[in-house]
Amino acid sequence: MTATDTQTHASQCGCKGIRSCLLCERPKGQDHPLNGNEAKVKLHFCYDPVLQLALREDGKPSSFPFPGVFLWEDFLSEEEEKALVRQMDKDVWILSQSGRKKQDFGPKVNFKKRKVRLGGFQGLPAISQALVERMVQEPLLAGFQPVEQCNLNYHPERGSSIDPHLDDSWLWGERLVTVNMLSDSVLTMSLQAVQALELRPGSEKEEEEREVQVAVRLPRRSLVVLYGEARHKWKHAVHRRDVAARRLCSTYRELSAEFLPGGSQAEVGVKLLDVALSFSHTAG
Repeated sequence: MTATDTQTHASQCGCKGIRSCLLCERPKGQDHPLNGNEAKVKLHFCYDPVLQLALREDGKPSSFPFPGVFLWEDFLSEEEEKALVRQMDKDVWILSQSGRKKQDFGPKVNFKKRKVRLGGFQGLPAISQALVERMVQEPLLAGFQPVEQCNLNYHPERGSSIDPHLDDSWLWGERLVTVNMLSDSVLTMSLQAVQALELRPGSEKEEEEREVQVAVRLPRRSLVVLYGEARHKWKHAVHRRDVAARRLCSTYRELSAEFLPGGSQAEVGVKLLDVALSFSHTAG
């Protein structure tokens, strides 16, 4: 690969370190599977939002309670989805890792040093105000005040994905809210079997090293909330295999107790929320 080729792909790809996407893998002759890391033996389950159970996908009679996920199908109408996508595409999409593009509306944060400041933050997008007002009508989201909105743009041609991770809990609070747009997708929750299935101490090592994956299916125009164990214990990811067409999503995050009334940084929290909830950002 020539220096020109390297520069071209660098301008199209935001991957760093161990992160990669199809744009940076193909020029190097790498062959990465769509299914992600298969080194671990996995036990596959599917989340049933009615029963609130994780059910074995292979049909075996095995299931367990899976609390901390709330799914609101048809949260958006088709007309609302079109309007949101149109407004998002008026703003600049910034290259991000693993083949994604992003738009961040929130304070500037240094998680390592635990510092937060307004920076150039002018508020959440104006078009999001009506959606937030609708969200909080759901009892689970009563009192939800988002201080950050992150828009992500996934595309299969870039091999877009996001690795298993836990969101920060120093700044971000209990509930993570995501609105899924343009295509169906899957949020994959993962945890070691010894923790997920509460295996007895002294069980076989092979069994303990297994990873349990629970597929939470996200229909187009749905809203999903992670809270409790699903928020703090289970990692979540979106794998390449589950991005079949362009997918946009907006994730809204609230403040942790430290930044709310009675917390050690309550004054900072008030300032952040005043700006965020002005909904002053307009696209273009």
